[in-house]
Amino acid sequence: MNSRAAEPRKIIHVDMDAFYASVEQRDKPEYRGKPVVVGGSPQGRGVVAAASYEARKFGIHSAMPASRAVQLCPNAVFLKPRFDVYKEVSGQIREIFFEYTDLVEPLSLDEAYLDVTVNRKNNPSATLIAREIKKRIRNATELTASAGVAGNKFLAKIASDLDKPNGLSIITPDEAEAFIEQLPIGDFYGVGKATQQKMEKLGIRTGKDLKKWSEVDLVKQFGKSGHHYYRIARGIDNRTVKPDRIRKSIGKERTFSEDVSDLEWIHEFLDELSGKISQSMKKLDASGKTITLKVRYRNFETVTRSATLHHYTHSAEELAATAKTLLAETEAGIREVRLLGISVSSLNLTEGGSFGEQLELPFRLAAGKTTK
Repeated sequence: MNSRAAEPRKIIHVDMDAFYASVEQRDKPEYRGKPVVVGGSPQGRGVVAAASYEARKFGIHSAMPASRAVQLCPNAVFLKPRFDVYKEVSGQIREIFFEYTDLVEPLSLDEAYLDVTVNRKNNPSATLIAREIKKRIRNATELTASAGVAGNKFLAKIASDLDKPNGLSIITPDEAEAFIEQLPIGDFYGVGKATQQKMEKLGIRTGKDLKKWSEVDLVKQFGKSGHHYYRIARGIDNRTVKPDRIRKSIGKERTFSEDVSDLEWIHEFLDELSGKISQSMKKLDASGKTITLKVRYRNFETVTRSATLHHYTHSAEELAATAKTLLAETEAGIREVRLLGISVSSLNLTEGGSFGEQLELPFRLAAGKTTK
């Protein structure tokens, strides 16, 4: 612990690009390149949950009334949110994060902090890790992410927003002071519109202006938040990356470039997938009892089948055998399949493999549950 505290931290903030809208455009090719708005109905009191980059060009943004959005862009495609799908994709992305570090702090379905100061790949470069994670997300989900790399959460969060979409920005310790000084006060994460207006009335328009104020005076003007503003004006942010839940499953899945119906090929794929999951579990000193197979057909209908063993296992052979037994309960082979996945839950984590606080994978469904 002491060695970790002594070395500079390496924080990555990953932010998916127009997440909900991008998922819809991925799953519905006819909407690609078109202004897509995810949210409530423009005929009622609906609110925009997300807007594609094509829609943003018309001034549409999240939290805007849908009735206003349709005024700005009458030709926009309005879609109801599919949160079950967004949660599923978010689970895929977080599994990628966990392959690099235990320290993953989700802020929402589409963004998270990672502390990679010490990481599973033993890679000293946070920038290379961020680039690799972005590539892995693209390959696994067909979606793009933007990432920011810095020595603390405050700067990493700002960096991820500098070059969207599909960007990667780094703020090194040597660059931090100059970067903060030129930053408009409205771009400071944690400074809302009301605070921005108050600061500007006081002559605080950039980080350099904010840095001129004493901590005492900032507290007088902004209460306890003044302490925070004083620190961030100097690039000081000692907040740690804090995972907020207990990880309850380990799994992998793959969307195929072409739909498959060959059962022999599917069985071989399940052997391969089980081997990879087994390796991950062994690295984490983890074993589990409940094995879940996930099958998505050509029409995007998704089914899951689960079996609970009488003992804990991380055996690749046992995972594969159980997955093949569950496969017989689906229509794979009769119907073409576009995605297969296996997850292991009811985990038993040894002390050496403990995650502390981590995230549950949200894509696990009850046996037999069907989604479209």
